[in-house]
Amino acid sequence: MAKPDLRSRLFLSHFAVMLVGLVTLTVIGKVSSPRFFVVYLQHIEGRVISIRTLRTELVRGFEFAWSRGALWSMALGASAAGALSYLVAKRIVQPLIQMEEITQKFAAGELDKRVPASEIPELNQLAASFNRMAADLQGVEQRRRDLVTDLTHELRTPLTVLEGYLEGLADGTIAPTPEVYELLGKETVRMRRLVNDLQELSKIETGYLPIDAQQMDLYPLLTSVVQRFSDQLLTGDGPLISLEYPPETPLVLADAGRVEQILVNLLSNALRYTPVGKITLQVWHTETHAWIAVSDTGQGIAPEDLPHVFERFWRADRSRNRHSGGTGLGLAISQRLVQLQGGEIEVESEVGKGSTFRFSLPLA
Repeated sequence: MAKPDLRSRLFLSHFAVMLVGLVTLTVIGKVSSPRFFVVYLQHIEGRVISIRTLRTELVRGFEFAWSRGALWSMALGASAAGALSYLVAKRIVQPLIQMEEITQKFAAGELDKRVPASEIPELNQLAASFNRMAADLQGVEQRRRDLVTDLTHELRTPLTVLEGYLEGLADGTIAPTPEVYELLGKETVRMRRLVNDLQELSKIETGYLPIDAQQMDLYPLLTSVVQRFSDQLLTGDGPLISLEYPPETPLVLADAGRVEQILVNLLSNALRYTPVGKITLQVWHTETHAWIAVSDTGQGIAPEDLPHVFERFWRADRSRNRHSGGTGLGLAISQRLVQLQGGEIEVESEVGKGSTFRFSLPLA
C-alpha cells in the first residue's frame, strides 16, 4: 500500500486539528451549557414574577451559561488542537532535522555518513538523492587518494633511475656514453607521457573533455589506422594486422578523433604483447550499435586479472610493462572515451591464446 505524500499528510494534519477543535467545542458546549442554565434556574426558583420578566432573565441566563460553556470549550479545544499540531509537526520535521545533522557531519569530512530512510515518500527520495551524491563524492575522494598514491609510485621508478645515473655521471662512476644518454632520454619521455595521460584522464573524469559526436563512416578511419601500424612493421618480424569490415556496416554517431585514440591504444597493447602471430580488427553491428573488436594471438591475460584491466596503473607484470614503455592508463582512458560516446567496452582473454578487446558505438 502506497504511503501518503507530504502534501496529503499536511492536509490531513490540519483537517484533524480542525476536527478535534470542532468536536471538543460541540461536546463541551453540549454538556456544560445546560448545566449552567439549570444552576441559574435554581437561583430564581420560587420567585413570583411575570412571564415577560422571566423570559428576559432566562435569555440573559442562557447567554451567560453558553458564554461560560463556549469559553471552556475554546480553552480545552485549543489545548487539544495545539498538542496534536505539535506532535504532527514534530513527526514531519524530525527527519529534516536529522538530515541537517547528517549533512553537517558530511561537510565536516565524515564522508561515510548517510541519511536513513524516511516513511514520507518525498523525504525518502531526498534522502536517497543525498546518499547517492555522498557515495559519488566519497568515490571521487577515494579515487583522488588512489591517484596520488599511484602517481607517486609510478614516478618513483623513473626518478630513481634518473637520480642514480645523474649522480654516477657527476662523480665519474658512470661513463657518459650515448647509451646512457639514450636511457635517460627514454625515462624522460616516459614521465612526459605519464603526465600527458594523467592530464587527459583527469579531464575525462571531471567532464572537461569535449566529445564532438557526428555521423561518420568507420571504414576510412579503420583502414588508415591499420595502414599506419602495418607500416611500422615493415622493417621487422611482427604480427600480421588485418581488417574484417562488412560493406553493409551503417554509419555511427561518434567522435572520429576519440575513436582513433581508442583504436591506437588497443592496437598498441596488442602489438606490445603479440611479438608474432596475428592481430585482427573485426567490425559487426546490431540494431542499435556497431562493434569493433581488436583480437590478437599474444600472451593473453590470466582470468584473475581480467576484472582489473581497465583500472588506472594496473599491470599484470609491472616490470615488463614499464620496460615496454606503457603508462598503465591507456585502457582506463579508452574505457571512459567509449562510455562518453554512449558505448561499452569488454575484454575476453585466455593465457597463451590471446585477447580480444571490443567496444561499441551507437548507430547514427
